[in-house]
Amino acid sequence: MTDLAMNLDPAPAAPVDVLGVLDGVSQQEGLPDLAAALARLRDYVGEDLVQVEQALQSVPRAKDVVGRSLEHLLTLEGKRLRPLCVALSSRIADPSRPAPVSLATAVELVHSATLLHDDVVDAGSMRRGRPTARVLYGNAASVFAGDWLLIEALRRVQQAKLPEVTDNLLETIDEMIRAEALQLECRGRLVFDEATYFSIIEGKTAALFRWAMFAGGRAGGLDEAGCAALQAYGMDLGVAFQIVDDALDLVGDAAQTGKALFCDLHEGKMTFPLLVGAARDPALPGLVEEAMANEAGSITPEAARRVMDSLHRTEALAATQARAQAFARRARGHLAALKDGSAKDALVLVAEAAVHRNK
Repeated sequence: MTDLAMNLDPAPAAPVDVLGVLDGVSQQEGLPDLAAALARLRDYVGEDLVQVEQALQSVPRAKDVVGRSLEHLLTLEGKRLRPLCVALSSRIADPSRPAPVSLATAVELVHSATLLHDDVVDAGSMRRGRPTARVLYGNAASVFAGDWLLIEALRRVQQAKLPEVTDNLLETIDEMIRAEALQLECRGRLVFDEATYFSIIEGKTAALFRWAMFAGGRAGGLDEAGCAALQAYGMDLGVAFQIVDDALDLVGDAAQTGKALFCDLHEGKMTFPLLVGAARDPALPGLVEEAMANEAGSITPEAARRVMDSLHRTEALAATQARAQAFARRARGHLAALKDGSAKDALVLVAEAAVHRNK
């Protein structure tokens, strides 16, 4: 583990423990230093995230089915990791600057929009432990709610009056859509190809982390080289985060993750453990295809057992965790180009904590 000593100037303590998702597993895994450092991080940026939470809850809701759809998602507890990235990156150049709440809120709105759309595409039934908006209000309402959240996010980015940040977000959304299209092309036939896998997750997940880092850095007055370092950090952090998500789909606690296990497999999505396992066990692709072919609408316990036996035998899950940690280390390495300070220390911690979580 990296040195987690942090020089964090305390901000007012947050009345809501929005960082609990990161430290919930720290003590269980024998990482008391990480848990203690996360407690200091809550003191440092807790008030920023409370303001983001208040902004999210004040997003206008129409009194119709679309409004109820977005209300349903926005009231569910989320990780808020992307707004955290905006808040921290905005303080790299000048720790005394206030966090750009409009940008931090915007990145969460974009993320929420993708969740509403994903649940329709994937026919998802559970999100954060609750029925999805599409289940409660229908697919059309969920799609329109997602569209509206994207527009609201762009409005808030424009309020910051940073044209580069707006242009960058438009490019990022374009990249996210192209990655979704690639994943859609691969659905149901599971292309066991590492280059394709990374093209998908870099676009779908990591690109928005990259934008969060750029937006915060630019709002905080950071120079071009510093913003480039933050973007590289965000990309590697996002990849590490997604690889951990892939593992949690197979071995996580459904009560913690908020969705049933094997959802990605049932939806025909390539995940990193399956990619590693297929390279080491020629029989695994056939087992995966068999598991996906179940017409009952879910993966049978026997199919799940056979897939998991292969993943354990090939040590694919251990390799997945090791790869996530490697990306997290690389993310931390990008921060060497930035001046030392509380915000930089906190970003080191976020990269460490992102791969030690249970949801």
